[in-house]
Amino acid sequence: MTDSFDCDSCKESLYGRKYIQSDDRPYCIPCYDNLFSNTCDECKELIGHDARELFYEDRHYHEHCFRCFRCDHSLADEPFTSQDDELLCNDCYCNEFSSKCVACDKVVMPGTRKLEYGGSTWHEGCFICNSCNQPIGSKSFIPDKDEHYCVSCYEDKFAPRCTHCKKALAKGGVTYRDEPWHKECFVCTSCKTQLAGQHFTSRDESPYCIKCFGSLYSKKCEACSKPITGFGGGKYISFEDRQWHQPCFTCSQCSASLVGAGFFPDGDKILCRECNSNSNL
Repeated sequence: MTDSFDCDSCKESLYGRKYIQSDDRPYCIPCYDNLFSNTCDECKELIGHDARELFYEDRHYHEHCFRCFRCDHSLADEPFTSQDDELLCNDCYCNEFSSKCVACDKVVMPGTRKLEYGGSTWHEGCFICNSCNQPIGSKSFIPDKDEHYCVSCYEDKFAPRCTHCKKALAKGGVTYRDEPWHKECFVCTSCKTQLAGQHFTSRDESPYCIKCFGSLYSKKCEACSKPITGFGGGKYISFEDRQWHQPCFTCSQCSASLVGAGFFPDGDKILCRECNSNSNL
């Protein structure tokens, strides 16, 4: 007698029929599919042994059932993502969930370089200076209302210019006679010392440090020959065509202070009452 060769499940003869062997046991095709095939998560039918099966997150699909939930486009061999258990092709995902570039109104694809500012998104190449039209990229920029400028263009377009060198003042600076100056450009007309943060005065609209102004234009003290500037609260005495610092206004003989006291001129000298009396004896 011939040995039997039957399906391990339904026991029907497999002679002359296609079969599949699993764990050394033969199965007819219908039994094998019923016993070992997975169920398609989409159509709920078995995925037969001869069908291409796709697997994603513990779910099984026929190839033709693995499709975008929005546009029904096949996702087999295509990039896709999942949103709330729905499979989406990249185009549908981007159209629904990705931001759009405010410049070109196109979707900013996941993974592409972008720039976000003020709640808006740009492709990196679309975020350009409104003056030179060059991409700003990761460089510094200055916003002005709804426009954006690279630093150099903003300075050329909006920043005030130094009265002396005519270059833009990006920050800081000094105002003199309602005009802007760089701190390093605002200097004494004579010695070129920077005047920012120092006492200074002017003559014929030109600024001078106190020292140069005193040397050039102030009257000299009759006693010490140093300039009488009047700056810093200093007081001075004036008599006829001569001036003295208040501490220098003393008797030419005894050096007593003559401030607030009577004095007597004696040629180039000034004398207190006592010395004047003694000189007349």
